[in-house]
Amino acid sequence: MALEIIWSPRALDNFHDIIAYLEETWSEQVTKAFVERTEKLLALIAKHPRIYRQISQKNSVREALITKHNFLIYKIYLDRIALLAVFDTRKHPKKTKIFFKPKR
Repeated sequence: MALEIIWSPRALDNFHDIIAYLEETWSEQVTKAFVERTEKLLALIAKHPRIYRQISQKNSVREALITKHNFLIYKIYLDRIALLAVFDTRKHPKKTKIFFKPKR
């Protein structure tokens, strides 16, 4: 059974920013391909949440590559998957917001 996927406000903002960038800089076809690839990735994660690499030893935060320029950060809970951020690898790391804070 597939888990429910919940978008955090940050992940949704990130996703919309990337779509706006693609629409402005590239073509409608590239934008559509990105959205379709993201939808397929989310369907796969919903069915097999542990398929991608775990990036935190303390909690179940994982990352999944969408394209060579974008990856998705998500956290697995018992009954759902929370999308924490969609990260654009072309941005300088110090200029991006922290996408999750480990619990102390």
